[in-house]
Amino acid sequence: MSGAADRVADATGNWVDTRAPRWSRPYLRLSRFDRPIGSWLLLMPCWWSAALASGVIGDIGQLPRNIALFFVGAFVMRGAGCTWNDITDRDLDALVERTRSRPIPAGQVSVPQAAAFLVVQALIGLAVLLQFNRFAVATGIASLVIVAVYPFMKRITWWPQIVLGLAFSWGALMGFAVTLGRIDAAALALYAGSIAWVIGYDTIYAHQDAEDDALIGIKSTALLFGARTRPALMAFYGVAVVLTGAALAFAGARWLAWIGLAAFAAHLVWQIRRLEISDPALCLRIFKSNRDAGLLLFAGLLADAMLRAV
Repeated sequence: MSGAADRVADATGNWVDTRAPRWSRPYLRLSRFDRPIGSWLLLMPCWWSAALASGVIGDIGQLPRNIALFFVGAFVMRGAGCTWNDITDRDLDALVERTRSRPIPAGQVSVPQAAAFLVVQALIGLAVLLQFNRFAVATGIASLVIVAVYPFMKRITWWPQIVLGLAFSWGALMGFAVTLGRIDAAALALYAGSIAWVIGYDTIYAHQDAEDDALIGIKSTALLFGARTRPALMAFYGVAVVLTGAALAFAGARWLAWIGLAAFAAHLVWQIRRLEISDPALCLRIFKSNRDAGLLLFAGLLADAMLRAV
C-alpha cells in the first residue's frame, strides 16, 4: 500500500497519512484518527455533564481526572463505534463516492482483522469505564445497545439521526453518574438537549451524501428535510438551547454558565445563517465547527463549576 491511493477521500493532509507507521494507517483510519471531529463531538456532552455535576456538588477535586478519562474513553469508543459501523456498512460504503476509499471497501483491512481491532478498542474502553463507580459502569454499558443498532437505522427510518443522538449524547448522563452516582433532572434535560443538537449537526453532515444516499436507498433527515433544512435546524437547535438552559436551571448554575450557553446559541445561529446545503465542502466545515460550539458551552460550565467550588 502506498501513496494517495491509500487515503480516505475526505480525510487528506492529516497526520495519519503523513506520519503514522504504514502498517497502522488502515486501523487508525478505521478509528477515524485521521478525522477526529466525531470523537470531539462525542466528548462534548461528557465534559458538559462532568462540569455541571461538579458545580452541583461545589467540588472540582475529581473533575480533572474525569475530564482526562472521558477524553480517552471518547476517542477509543468512537473508534470502536466507527469500526463497527464500517463492518456493517462495507457494501454500502463501496457505492458512495466519499466512503468507497475507507479501509474495508478499499481492501486495506479484512473484516476479521477489523473485528479483532474492534475487540481491542472495546477492551481499552472497558478499562477506562472500570475507573468509575458501579452505577457509572452500568450506565456506560447500557449505551452499547444503542451503538450496536445505529448502523442499521438508515436502512429502515428517515430519522437515523435520532438514534445517533441517543448514542452520541450518552455522555450527558455519564458525568452525573460518575460524579453524583445518579441521574437527575438536570442530566436528563442536558441529555435531551444534546440529542436535539446532534440531530441538527448530523443533518448538516448528511447533506454531503444526499445524492448518493438517494440513489442507493439510504435514509436520512437531510433527505427528509431537503430544502426545508434551515427551518428544521432552527427548530432542533432552538430545542437544544432551551433544554440545555433547563439543565442549567435544574443544576442551579450561575451567570458564567449562562454566558457559555449564550455563546453556544450564537454559534448555532451562525451555522444556520451560513449553511448552503448544495455546497458539500461548506456543510463539512459547518459540521466540524460544532466542536467549537461545544467548547464554548464547556468553558462556561467549567468556569461556573470553579466559581461554585470556591
